[in-house]
Amino acid sequence: MTRKGANNTYWGNIKEAFVTLLKGLRLSMAHLLAARKHRPPIYVSDQQYFTYDTGVVTLQYPREKLPVPDHGRYKLHNEIDDCIVCDKCAKICPVNCIDIEPIRAVEEIGKTSDGSSKRIYAAKFDIDMGKCCFCGLCTTVCPTECLTMTHDYDFSEYDVADHNFSFSEMTPMEILEKQQELEAYMQAKEKAKATQATDAPSTEKPKPKVGSGGAKPVFRPKTVTGSAKPVIKPKEDEKPEVGSKPVIKPKIGSKPVIRPKISSNPVIKRRQEEDPQAVAKKIMEQKRAEAQRKEEEGSEPKQNPDTRE
Repeated sequence: MTRKGANNTYWGNIKEAFVTLLKGLRLSMAHLLAARKHRPPIYVSDQQYFTYDTGVVTLQYPREKLPVPDHGRYKLHNEIDDCIVCDKCAKICPVNCIDIEPIRAVEEIGKTSDGSSKRIYAAKFDIDMGKCCFCGLCTTVCPTECLTMTHDYDFSEYDVADHNFSFSEMTPMEILEKQQELEAYMQAKEKAKATQATDAPSTEKPKPKVGSGGAKPVFRPKTVTGSAKPVIKPKEDEKPEVGSKPVIKPKIGSKPVIRPKISSNPVIKRRQEEDPQAVAKKIMEQKRAEAQRKEEEGSEPKQNPDTRE
């Protein structure tokens, strides 16, 4: 039994090589004939993508490009006519790739497409796509939706500095003119404010001088903590009752006079009405007599109850 394939006889190897060459040429000719057809540039997510199984596979870039998703994050673009220079995009950018220089206008300079008023000039509005991280936060906070991400995903350059895109349309002469106009407006405003302050009539009443014969200044008493309760003055029509005690007005700032309360006990009441020195002397005599009586009782011998008759 002879073995077929490689490592066979000399003529057998030549025959096998010729047969395999014919099979390869047949497959190549089939692809060359199918190459006359052209596949449409549809994205892989399209439902008919796998139905086009013949034709040229590669696209003729850059004349042909694959479609990109509508919500893709690619190159940034700013429609400067709709920009109100609010600076929100520059503040929220995490990598500081947006650089803005605003110049405030002295009046309204126009309207955006959505009706917003424009009151600030954009002297500079640069976006450095070399720093951009394609987060999309700047497009989210834009109030007029003038900052968007386009479908342009190929913006490669030989120099990284060429990734800095400028969207401002003001020339250096226009920028200088608007700055001078704003400075003149602010100076005129400050001057008008100062003139108005000096020309305005004073609304404060002049204070009377003490000792000039005018009205005497009124001094209001300060409320002192812990002072006596205020006295209610009787009206002019009301007359004080007969036998009532006269009302003594306490001096402002003086300490309240604390009077001892008169007890209802007749003994204590009688002692309070008497002379304090005589009462104190009488109490001392009573204490001495009581102490002497206790000493006499303690000096007597105690009798045994068993010896009593």
